[in-house]
Amino acid sequence: MQGKKYPASNPYLVGREKIREFAHAVKSTNPSNLDVFAAQAAGYNDVIAPPTFAVVIQERSLATVLADPEADIDFSRVVHGDQRFIHQRPIVAGDELTSELEVASVKSLGPHSMVTFETKIFDIQKQLVCTAISTLVVRGDE
Repeated sequence: MQGKKYPASNPYLVGREKIREFAHAVKSTNPSNLDVFAAQAAGYNDVIAPPTFAVVIQERSLATVLADPEADIDFSRVVHGDQRFIHQRPIVAGDELTSELEVASVKSLGPHSMVTFETKIFDIQKQLVCTAISTLVVRGDE
């Protein structure tokens, strides 16, 4: 599976209220996540998403992997090991984003596997917005 690339996800239109809901859920106090006027004063067209909002887009690509019979990942045996985001720019309400996932590495740890995914998130102009890197630990039989 290492090196396998999955096709681009369907476009996701980022909504202002979704950003606000996410910001409340992660207890963000950044006014640019909640208030259009604060975001505009900071130079953005609309509210900006907290950095971890990129996981919403990444999850669309991860769902494709989990549904792939070749990947053979039993989600009931998965533990989230690590998550990182490398932003080129903030995600802004009104962005239309797609994601492309690659299986970056697979490591065996006894009966368990650590699978790292690198998901590139692009805007409608195909400009890189963020790279989301996540590692899942797939528990094997003891």
